[in-house]
Amino acid sequence: MRLKRFTWVFIFVIAILHAPTLRADGPDAESQTVSLIVGRSMVLNTPAPIARVSLTSSDIADALVTSSTQLLLHGKAPGTISMFVWNREGDVQRYEVSVGRDLEKLTEEFHELFPKEKIDVRSNGHNVVLSGTVSTKDVAEKAAGLGATFVDKREDVVNLLQVGPTRTNQVLLRVRFAEVSRNALTELGMSLFTSPTGIQNTLGRVTTQQFGSADFSDLSWSKADNSFGSDVTSASGKVTFSDFLNLFVLSEKYDLGVLIRALQTRGLFESLAEPNLVAESGKEATFLAGGEFPIPVAQGSGANMAVSVQFKEFGIRLNFTPQVDGDMVHLKVAPEVSSLDFANAVLLNGFRIPALTTRRTTTELELRDGQTFAIAGLLNNSMNTTMQKIPGIGDIPILGYLFRSKAAQKQRTELVVMITPQILRDNSPGVTNALPKMSEPFMAPTPDKKSIAPPPPAFQQ
Repeated sequence: MRLKRFTWVFIFVIAILHAPTLRADGPDAESQTVSLIVGRSMVLNTPAPIARVSLTSSDIADALVTSSTQLLLHGKAPGTISMFVWNREGDVQRYEVSVGRDLEKLTEEFHELFPKEKIDVRSNGHNVVLSGTVSTKDVAEKAAGLGATFVDKREDVVNLLQVGPTRTNQVLLRVRFAEVSRNALTELGMSLFTSPTGIQNTLGRVTTQQFGSADFSDLSWSKADNSFGSDVTSASGKVTFSDFLNLFVLSEKYDLGVLIRALQTRGLFESLAEPNLVAESGKEATFLAGGEFPIPVAQGSGANMAVSVQFKEFGIRLNFTPQVDGDMVHLKVAPEVSSLDFANAVLLNGFRIPALTTRRTTTELELRDGQTFAIAGLLNNSMNTTMQKIPGIGDIPILGYLFRSKAAQKQRTELVVMITPQILRDNSPGVTNALPKMSEPFMAPTPDKKSIAPPPPAFQQ
């Protein structure tokens, strides 16, 4: 029994001594790095004849033995694996196979589409990493979208792009608002009246009441007796004029007077505002020259109703957003002119709320630096004609003009807006490089090392 045990031990020791020596693949073992691109292959030569090949993952890369000392490696997917190659003597050689994406074409696309941006493209295993500094957030999003076209999923793109504090051009907008108003007024009317004592004891007045006429007051008279149609012995009274109109004639001899209103008016009014605004490219600027008027707003109902006041703006308003592209300015502009209209006001619980007369326009256009464009044709025409006459008599030809009155008013308003953008470059001194000058002093300064005598006392003893 002891002899059998000794025999097995002896055979085991002999087998260990004659077994081939193998290299352990530990942290101290030598390895070589092999880089591949997805979808491409390469040939790897080994120093000794190949006995066996093993890969940690065949989904990343694949190996094919083409000869005794040659391997054909093919990259399948991004990643890093280990490959072990045994030779016929039993030695093991380890290779670190790194499979990455073809980022050369993607880099060329970034340089072509974003020539002024600093974008670095790297591969981190399965992911594509974008790093660097770009000018705007919009460029960073577009770059990430372009990188997503080179991967299977958008989540495989790691966007590390940062928006740098780049200086942009500014735009000075010179605006001119010109409002021209033309008014024409024509008034024609006539009133006939007698004196307070009348003509042969008869008082009379003819008027259309469109224009002021004469009024009688403190009238008194006496007659010979109380019979009907008896003669008037005395008469007195007063005549009062609220408006002499244009022409006034009173004949004391014939006790007859006439008031004539013949007026024709033409007016021209021009209102001009010239706001100048500076805004950064891509930012909105707002200008308002006017005011605010209160509007009552009812809240609640019944006994719990309360009235609050809100304010609404009116006047000359300008909103614009410039975008600089070289020597061109893409401009989005919205000028507006509004005024209070009390003729169409609304009475609400004792509050008089005026209406708004508004003229506005919105447009987008491109202009060169210093080029001017105008917005015109915002016309407002109104005409009002009023005629009053005495029925019957006022319709008689020629003679009827003495018994009728007419007033006509015509108004025409035109708004013109002229806008001129001016690009202020990064090295521009601004709107002007000359500072305001100091005003000339009223009194000359006191020379150095010289004093002024004090004034004499106010009261002498």
